[in-house]
Amino acid sequence: MHSDLTRFSAADARAALDAGEFSAVDLTRAHLARIDAVDGDVHAFLHVMGDVALAQAEAADVRIASGEVLPLTGIPIALKDILVTIDAPTTAASKILEGYVSPYDGTVVARLREQGAVFLGKTNTDEFAMGSSTENSAFGPTHNPWNFSRAPGGSSGGSAASVAAREAVIALGSDTGGSIRQPAGFCGVVGLKPTYGRVSRFGLIAFASSLDQIGPFSRTVQDAAIMLNAIAGHDPRDSTSVPDIAPDFRAGFRTDLTGVRVGIAREYTVAGMEPGVTNAVAAAAKQLEDLGAELVDISLPHTEYALATYYITAPAEASANLARFDGVKYGLRIDGATLQDTYRATRGQGFGAEVKRRIMLGTYALSSGYYDAYYVKAQKVRTLIKQDFEEAFKQVDVIAGPTSPTVAFGLGSRMDDPYQMYLADIFTIPANMAGTPGVALPCGFSEGLPVSLQLLGKAFDEQTLLGIAHAYEQAAGWHKHTAEI
Repeated sequence: MHSDLTRFSAADARAALDAGEFSAVDLTRAHLARIDAVDGDVHAFLHVMGDVALAQAEAADVRIASGEVLPLTGIPIALKDILVTIDAPTTAASKILEGYVSPYDGTVVARLREQGAVFLGKTNTDEFAMGSSTENSAFGPTHNPWNFSRAPGGSSGGSAASVAAREAVIALGSDTGGSIRQPAGFCGVVGLKPTYGRVSRFGLIAFASSLDQIGPFSRTVQDAAIMLNAIAGHDPRDSTSVPDIAPDFRAGFRTDLTGVRVGIAREYTVAGMEPGVTNAVAAAAKQLEDLGAELVDISLPHTEYALATYYITAPAEASANLARFDGVKYGLRIDGATLQDTYRATRGQGFGAEVKRRIMLGTYALSSGYYDAYYVKAQKVRTLIKQDFEEAFKQVDVIAGPTSPTVAFGLGSRMDDPYQMYLADIFTIPANMAGTPGVALPCGFSEGLPVSLQLLGKAFDEQTLLGIAHAYEQAAGWHKHTAEI
């Protein structure tokens, strides 16, 4: 028996399970024990699905014995608590949905069940995925496994922390403006945002429907590709899901980058960037060059408008999406004298401050007299941002830069300054506006905390993006460093 089953990647665990070195039940018990041991400090999980996980592991062992094995059969996985599940609550970390259990599974959840994956539990998030630090959760913040006084990033901070703390082999999150890549960066793991439309959003509690995309957290690029293989593909229940058949995302893996052109965007350096981040990302670019890639200076001129464009577009869509949480059909209900009073009391007590802020921003931007001035103008600028990427990708295969301008900031340090909090996503938001894929991966340390390299790819070309990311990861070796808690 191996000494610590929580140190396996999904690919290595698959090989060991198939070789009979240990069982899926052994692997699951090890992760549940790890959650018991460390999650009191980390608080990555809102709901641990112990009985469900062990039942799934037993079923996985039967499948393995019969030879009916898929890549994620028996692999313990964590799910962000905005992915609906029939056998555990889905709260979106909000009081308004406390205790809510969905009558159906989301598409990605159903696909993982078909694979025979093991669900360890539902992870913490900023309420309705609105935030950059997981401090907006109604159930308390998640702590960064590298330093408990630091934020894990957000909104998928619980998923990122669960992988970094070895509480899960892989986790799923969602990325609306950086909510996979930024926490992956802060927690020193791999985080992949697929192309918009690559993965079905059916069963994802919507924040901003034209921006949201589901993707994996993992300790290696290979594991991210394995998870994307499992969840990608057309879904008739999501009208934005592309009809293309997804390729094998591991097919582009390589060790040599000769012939690859890597764009370095001059706009991805901003005032206030930490020197340790700048130096680590520059060293990563040099490593890409040493592997044979050509570095090409490019410009994404409308980047400076991305933050403002996002904070009109996303809240506007949120104000429409969150109108369904009114105390009538599900979730919290606080009765008032009239229907309007019920709405007001339910939403007033059920929603947290950041969610209310974004609903009000979005409702204002969509209101009569302001719609053209704000929302319509934002969509025009969004088109310009998308065109910047299209022009850049005529010259290069991927774009490299920092995932965030800083390493993980202190818990509580930005809660009273929303603008500073929003700036944490300044390098991740443009890819959501354009719909392009992006991956964050470890590239060094500053102040003892992980620094993250972001690679952005062409729409629906995750194969090339992951191939380049894999080559860098294997050469640089930063993925071998783990948070020792």
